[in-house]
Amino acid sequence: MKYFAMTLVAAIGFGCTVANADMVTIDLTHPIPTFAPSEEDPMKADLSKPYLDSVPIPTFGGQAVLSIGQFPTSQGAFDLGTLVLAEHHGTHMDTAGHYLNDDSSQEDGTVANGDRRLAHQLDASDLIGKAVMIDISGRVDTELAKNGGTPSADRGITDFSNNSNNVVNADDINAIADKIEDGVWLVINTGWSRFYFSGVDFAKDPYINGFNYPGINKAAVDRLIEIMDEKGVLINGIVADNIGVDSGESSVGDDDKWTNSWHAHVRLLQRGVKMVENATNLGQLLLADNAENCTIIVGAPKHVRGTGGPSRVLAMCGT
Repeated sequence: MKYFAMTLVAAIGFGCTVANADMVTIDLTHPIPTFAPSEEDPMKADLSKPYLDSVPIPTFGGQAVLSIGQFPTSQGAFDLGTLVLAEHHGTHMDTAGHYLNDDSSQEDGTVANGDRRLAHQLDASDLIGKAVMIDISGRVDTELAKNGGTPSADRGITDFSNNSNNVVNADDINAIADKIEDGVWLVINTGWSRFYFSGVDFAKDPYINGFNYPGINKAAVDRLIEIMDEKGVLINGIVADNIGVDSGESSVGDDDKWTNSWHAHVRLLQRGVKMVENATNLGQLLLADNAENCTIIVGAPKHVRGTGGPSRVLAMCGT
């Protein structure tokens, strides 16, 4: 552990991608675009005043606002920024406290009242753990090839429904069942991060694709729970390269009223399983010399009452 701590300091403190000859650090984080504050409301972004190459992306809670001030010295000044940022924007973590069951769900017998801690209640062991990979990017690419590599919201053209073979299913969970242990992070690589938001229209963006995108389907979630219960273990969480771990069909639910929606969120958060969403570069873990020995590190904010937060997520792979 002492060796690991020294390696982590080297990777973060010096901004290196290679911590030493045997370990590679991979950044799994999308940058968050920022904008100057609106003159009418300093809590809201002025999209006509982006910083650097910032482009607005669809988000829960508004675009990130960055107000820059200066602290002068005799030889220059320090830039000092104030950031207004939604908790579930960009690459971020959901704590188990992100989901609240209503009275009806408490009564139907399906609710698991696990460890539902908020951001400031998590400790270091909650944010670090061995990576267990599920890679369906090849299946996703094959499906996209039917439309020239471009996703279509029409499932008759590119199909990422729960009954297709283009999402994470129960067989995928069974294939890694022996690796499901206390504290691991299940990393789901679909290759979907290449479509990460290109506009401000949420549902029509190729990343959302009319809620026709790959993720983990309901059967896979239920099988994961069964295995954890059988083994008496609890994984730390799931890292996914889509908007919300769930497949698009599971996300939107049965109708336009969000009935039975977000199946993975509802069933896993209530058990204490955390989630990292909008991750990127997950395929690079598979290219590491020792892909079986990657550790996930979630640099989540420790703010009081936090339901989650934008996070710098790293993978350290090697011997």
